[in-house]
Amino acid sequence: MLSNNNKRRHASRDGLLTKRRHASRDGLLIKHLKKEPVLTVSAICMLLSMLFVPPSAAYINYIDFRVLGLLFCLMAVVAGLQRHGLFVWMAQRMLIGKKKLRMLFLLLILLPFFSSMLVTNDVALITFVPFAVLILTLTGQQESMIFVIVMQTVAANLGSMATPVGNPQNLYLYSRYQLSPGSFFGIVLPYTVLTLPLLCISVLFCPQKEVSVSLPEADTSPNKNAKAKMLLYLALFVLCLLSVFHVLHYGILLIIVCLTLFFADRSLYRTMDYGLLLTFVCFFIFAGNIGAIDSIKSFLQNLLADHPLFTAALSSQVISNVPAAVLLSNFTQDWKSLLLGTDIGGLGTPIASLASLISFRLYLKTDGALAGKYLVWFSLVNFGGLALFLLLAATVLPS
Repeated sequence: MLSNNNKRRHASRDGLLTKRRHASRDGLLIKHLKKEPVLTVSAICMLLSMLFVPPSAAYINYIDFRVLGLLFCLMAVVAGLQRHGLFVWMAQRMLIGKKKLRMLFLLLILLPFFSSMLVTNDVALITFVPFAVLILTLTGQQESMIFVIVMQTVAANLGSMATPVGNPQNLYLYSRYQLSPGSFFGIVLPYTVLTLPLLCISVLFCPQKEVSVSLPEADTSPNKNAKAKMLLYLALFVLCLLSVFHVLHYGILLIIVCLTLFFADRSLYRTMDYGLLLTFVCFFIFAGNIGAIDSIKSFLQNLLADHPLFTAALSSQVISNVPAAVLLSNFTQDWKSLLLGTDIGGLGTPIASLASLISFRLYLKTDGALAGKYLVWFSLVNFGGLALFLLLAATVLPS
């Protein structure tokens, strides 16, 4: 009798432990899905495509190692600049003191607009959205937080389209189609120039009162060691640009950056966004496999032949603009429509650009966050901008 009771207790305990392990595993899966939604989707797409095109040595040819190498180097350099406080220091120098509220809002919006051209839209928002939250809280302007963060997001997504290093899809397409600086800038700069006055107009409806911005003195100036590291990473950033523009081979750049990090800032390796690199690998394989399936290849080629700009923009709304660029580039040579479609397509839904998800998550961490109100404002501004820029691009896009 006692033996049977012991067996029941052991069975019950084992069942409970099993349930807990399953719950823990399911919780980790959900947590990972929330943290890396695009990586998760890209991995699923890759695995599904393998059912139709089994793994082979051809998979290696799918992967653009130059893009991965450049992306790694840029991520490392930007992470270094961010760690040692360059962007926050610049923002503090611009914002401290008495400011008209309109000018304060405009500066907070333009910081990610211009910085995203060099350090990518997601890094710009990771840096300047929390900074905007701090400034608005210190000045008692919490009611304007949604407006400022939504406009920062739009500014970062549109500012980043101005350069090949502004966002991952630009870097990929610039390398994929072997573009020249003149051809690239000739397509994207008119839209960047148009964005600037629109951002300035957006703050005209804000109050004109004056506020005073002050921060602890210790936060306003980097120490000697931080300044030296900033100069080091700025020098590496120049080398990254030379490699993007085909002056320096990416392999040499990769060796220089890896050795510099190893000897000067080794812990930085642990903080980098390797999920983005894995996302590219997954979609390289997925896109290569899709291209090997004749029926799907034919369908996408016909779709892109008839409506390349809108196909790129609408695809971005569903799978995000980086995966859309990787996938569709295998089926068209119309790089102009693909470049503009995925860049402008970063507007619209929250998943159209990873940067938009970043700013939304950062806002949700603030006290009294109103997710519904934020998404209403976000949708109004983003879909309005998407419609405006798509109409303009469809009207004036060179053939």
